[in-house]
Amino acid sequence: MAVKIRLKRMGTKKKPFYRIVVADSRSPRDGRFIETIGTYDPVAEPAQVKIDEELALKWLQNGAKPSDTVRSLLSKQGILEKFHNLKYGK
Repeated sequence: MAVKIRLKRMGTKKKPFYRIVVADSRSPRDGRFIETIGTYDPVAEPAQVKIDEELALKWLQNGAKPSDTVRSLLSKQGILEKFHNLKYGK
């Protein structure tokens, strides 16, 4: 089973709000998911990002691949750098 960390769209029309979820890559965008690890609100000024760092690191260590948008959000939060340091022992 290929596991992805990706965005699940919530909110109303023209006012999107996203949950950052861990899901099987074969399930639809807003369909089944395994676990919610954070939220992303692009409408707020500045955009609000809340990610549970422990859960994100756990799933990355277990082999979950982030989508492009989630990768940039994790990078801005500094989580990808911590994952890289854990993985390569720096």
